[in-house]
This record gives sequence, C-alpha cells and structure tokens, in this order.
Amino acid sequence: MGDQGFVHLHLHTQYSLLDGAIAPAKLFKRCKELGMDSVAITDHGNMFGALDCFLRGKSAGIKPIIGTEAYVAPASRFDKGGGGIKDAAMHMVLLAETTKGYHNLLKLSSAGYTEGFYYRPRVDKEILEEYKEGIIACSACLKGVVANWLLKGDEKKALAEAEAYAKIL
Repeated sequence: MGDQGFVHLHLHTQYSLLDGAIAPAKLFKRCKELGMDSVAITDHGNMFGALDCFLRGKSAGIKPIIGTEAYVAPASRFDKGGGGIKDAAMHMVLLAETTKGYHNLLKLSSAGYTEGFYYRPRVDKEILEEYKEGIIACSACLKGVVANWLLKGDEKKALAEAEAYAKIL
C-alpha cells in the first residue's frame, strides 16, 4: 500500500452506466500520482470494464481488485412483480479474492442479466450461495442490503439480513 495505507474498495468507472465517469486510464494515472498501489473496481451490476481495468492497472503497476456492486433482489431474482425501480433491488459490493472468485463474479453478473433482470440485473441469496467461492462481500452504500432496513427503522430485519448474508458469504 501507499504511504497513506488507503485502498478504495467501492469505486465506479465509466462502465457503471449512468453512474460512473472516470475512464480506467485516468483512474490508474491518478492512483499512481497519489501513491496508491491498489484499487477496487465495483461497477454497478456488471463486469464490462473488468478486462480493461485489469490490463490498465497492471500496466500502471497498480493492483486492480476486480469486483462489482451487485443489485440484490429483495426475494427471488425470478420475482418480477410488484413495486417499482426503488424496491426492485438493494446493493452489495462483491470483490474477487481469487481467480475462481473472478469467474464466479462473471457468472453472477451474467445471471443477473439473463435470469434476474427487473429494472436492473439482479442476483439473490440462492445464486450468491451457489457462486460464493473466492468472493468477499461488503455492505455497499445507503442502498445496501443492511442499510436499506436501517433507513426504514427496522433494526431487527437489518440484523437478520446481516446474519443471513454472513452465513452465505
């Protein structure tokens, strides 16, 4: 790590459609300027920029940590009824710890589009359990699985969700 000992583990690039702005070339140049030796890429719901970020990071001498900020369905990814875009999914940061984890992130991302798409490409507990090997999960943001329930004032549900995902991942 750089002198500051800080690594971004939740960062969106231009591959986070309508959400991120920085191009990987500029990102890794800036990380180099700041003395950072690694950075995670967690684009929303996809792995579109994984190869670009991996190659540019390696070229810049910075360790790219490949991940995604997955959209997690509140129940089954196959359930496409009820609610609108605000209720369709919560967020969870998933990082590849190993090559197997990277392959599992690709599978999860693809399944989000082919099986779980409802406003956004979504996964669920079932498929996270199936493809959990080599993946590190983080709580994400205010739209995260746990934060969602805390913001609604339901601490019991937030704790239950945290415990459920801790058992899965």
